[in-house]
Amino acid sequence: MSMTVQSQPDRPDPTVIAAQNDAFRKLACLGVAPAKPIQGRMHVTRSLMEAGDGFMAEAVKATGEFATFEPENDPEGWHDFGAVEIRGETVFWKIDLYEADSDFRYGAETPDNPATTMRVLTIMLARDW
Repeated sequence: MSMTVQSQPDRPDPTVIAAQNDAFRKLACLGVAPAKPIQGRMHVTRSLMEAGDGFMAEAVKATGEFATFEPENDPEGWHDFGAVEIRGETVFWKIDLYEADSDFRYGAETPDNPATTMRVLTIMLARDW
């Protein structure tokens, strides 16, 4: 059996989405302004907020600095998930993409268009997953 793979011209470019997700993470976590505006918000879980002793600040900073993307942890190439170690504790972060005017009910139709996409970065302890 043979299979023909056809290109999908309407499929968003993962490198564009990855660059936008990286820029948003750096804005949300490190305060580094992107070259172009990117809409979004950051959430941290209650357990991360309650960790105390600067743990949350370390987790947020490590999330913003994360750059170890490989096919195993980033299969779509979107740079939308990562895990960091803080004081022996695993912290996950995830970026979800929504339609900007949907009140977070619908996924982004054109995730590579920052004018119509709202990003939500969630940072949590892995044990809360």
